[in-house]
Amino acid sequence: MKQLIFVCLFLVCVLFSYGQASFANLENYRTEWLILRENSNSLVGIRSFTKNAVKYYLTVDPTTLQTRVVGDRAVSVLYKDAAQVMKSLSGSVYESCFSLVRKTENNLQDAGLNFRLPKEAGINLTIDLCPSHKPLDKAIFEDLLVAFKGIDSTLPLAVSVSGKWMLNHAADLEWLKSLDTKGVKITWINHTYDHVFNNNPLTSNFLLSKNTNLNYEVLENEKLMLKNGLMPSVFFRCPGLVSDRNIIERLLSYGLIAVGSDAWLAKGQQAKNGSIVLIHGNGNEELGVQDFIQLLRTESQSIKTKHWTLYSLSEGLDEEPH
Repeated sequence: MKQLIFVCLFLVCVLFSYGQASFANLENYRTEWLILRENSNSLVGIRSFTKNAVKYYLTVDPTTLQTRVVGDRAVSVLYKDAAQVMKSLSGSVYESCFSLVRKTENNLQDAGLNFRLPKEAGINLTIDLCPSHKPLDKAIFEDLLVAFKGIDSTLPLAVSVSGKWMLNHAADLEWLKSLDTKGVKITWINHTYDHVFNNNPLTSNFLLSKNTNLNYEVLENEKLMLKNGLMPSVFFRCPGLVSDRNIIERLLSYGLIAVGSDAWLAKGQQAKNGSIVLIHGNGNEELGVQDFIQLLRTESQSIKTKHWTLYSLSEGLDEEPH
């Protein structure tokens, strides 16, 4: 019996290494828009898929915005009509995000959440991993751990990951996942599968490039994230921060909240309290990384006295007017 218990515990540890199960052989991945009931809690089902003939849902908690994969036997479907779903979400943090995003959906660049929140001492750090042949810039994470050592046991940050980066950086991805054991809590943001880029003007570049298949870019990347043991968040980072109203509305139809930035460091934008800071960790943005490391040095005393910290993207959204 003891041996059986040991084996079971070992398998659980392997399955949930770094805090997230892998769905390597998932099938039938599709979009959903459902209200699910789990015990006394309501969840929003935004995707469904099968693994070994068992159905699963990718869900969003409408209050915390946390995403989870749940088996269909653990939930029941309350609503599947779109109007009923939106009605049940009325007044929720999730629904308010839709309103916030629509305020900027006509922007060519930086649509979505692009303002300071929460407006307190610290930042919301987002690190983009666009396709690159260069190794991960580990100094970003290593310097963070040194700066907050003995001060904060949990360091929330967001990583926007593209499919082409994941495919070419398996070892770097495993290293990022291992940071969970050191208290680095990563919110994984969909940054598209291909991260299309050309030399055209912004109006016909990135997701606005001719023949771009948004459905493929969104869903294939989510599938790859799940297969690699990453939990796709409710957030989405448009490549180049470029989009239009149609793109933003389509992202909302997938249940995704576009995230911009008010402090892209490499472009000379200054980080303020509550800023959504953008740097690239794919080895292609040395200036932005240097600026961030300098920011840590500048705020070192405030970090030590706990007057400057890192926030997760969902913090403060429940206080935003919409």
